[in-house]
Amino acid sequence: MAPYASDDSTTAGEADERGSGRRKAARYVVPVTVVGVAAAMIGLVPALADSGDPDLPKITAQQLIEKIGKSDVQQLSGTVKISTDLGLPDLGGLQSSLMSGAAGPDQGGSSADPTAKLTELASGTHILRVAADGPDRQKLSLLENAAEYSIVHNGKDVWGYDSKSNEVYHGTASDSPEHEKTQPPATPKDFAEEALKAVDDTTSVTVDGTARVADRDAYKLLIKPKQSGSTVGAVTVAVDAKTGMPLKFTLTPASGGAAVVDAGFTQVSFAKPAASTFDFTPPKGAKVTEEKDVPADVRAGAPAKTDKAPKRAAKSEEDLGGGLEGLDGMKTIGEGWNAIAAFDTGGEGGVPSGEAGGDLGGFVNSLGDKVTGKFGSGTVFSTRLVNALITDDGKVYVGMVTKDALVKAADAGK
Repeated sequence: MAPYASDDSTTAGEADERGSGRRKAARYVVPVTVVGVAAAMIGLVPALADSGDPDLPKITAQQLIEKIGKSDVQQLSGTVKISTDLGLPDLGGLQSSLMSGAAGPDQGGSSADPTAKLTELASGTHILRVAADGPDRQKLSLLENAAEYSIVHNGKDVWGYDSKSNEVYHGTASDSPEHEKTQPPATPKDFAEEALKAVDDTTSVTVDGTARVADRDAYKLLIKPKQSGSTVGAVTVAVDAKTGMPLKFTLTPASGGAAVVDAGFTQVSFAKPAASTFDFTPPKGAKVTEEKDVPADVRAGAPAKTDKAPKRAAKSEEDLGGGLEGLDGMKTIGEGWNAIAAFDTGGEGGVPSGEAGGDLGGFVNSLGDKVTGKFGSGTVFSTRLVNALITDDGKVYVGMVTKDALVKAADAGK
């Protein structure tokens, strides 16, 4: 991972341009749902109290980022706590379905599909057990009330097991590239890598002291937008002083209040896990779904491979990752943390409203705010991090910016 950062004496503008496309793409992971409710999983915030500030050798922000980049932890086991508060309304199971685009068992999918299951991390509080032994053996278990969901990667085999439904999903690592793209980050390291890709010369990066995390000494890397108008307040990464591995990741909103997401290791060991940790055999009586037998058009996050599938635009620096990547005609307005993704859905009518929208229109309108401007009228759907404007003529503007910034961008695009 290339270092892109600055401290008090170094500006990020000194970094070369080779990562500019990745930095832009990293700003959006789950930008907007089909009903216009924006949601993002960009960062993690520590849910754990520090137990003292250890006295560690001085280090610059550039050196700390290089330390993260050189970190090569191959073996570990531990427990991670994640609490997410994007400010979304409680939609129950509908929220996860909208965000993942996943098909359930009734549509030929499986409740044990990793892509569908891990979208639950987008809201609420969750406890994860993680283990790794090199690139070919990993295990992640999501602990629930009287149930557990596990993903086990052992060699070419990838297993998902939902103990609540007693369903198993089996695929192979080589057959699942779309799952790797659509699964949200689940550990502090995942989130740290995404956030560091987003750092550019619109960002202030400094070392903000030290901390004690999961009984480990750590440095704190502070990342803050230099621009006004962003919904991001600050990001803090607690970096293990010995290994360089991120132990916590913090994202707080510019609006203040509780953190958007709280997460971090509560316990971690870098000893080699037992080989049996990665063994998996489907339990007796479990329903087993083979990934190869699931139609492409109902796989979670995998579009149908038909002649009628939407044409994808060539990738460029203007592409944004996640659900927006590759949309025809998509462009970026602004730069840095104030960047806004804009695209045309090709349909008029905007969000259903009034009598024409019926019950659905009333429900959707309750989630958003009507706005007007030179562009006409539309609806803004807000979270504590990502906001989206859907105009009545079918255009969409989405970014980690304020409502006023979205209206201004729509006016400028008229």
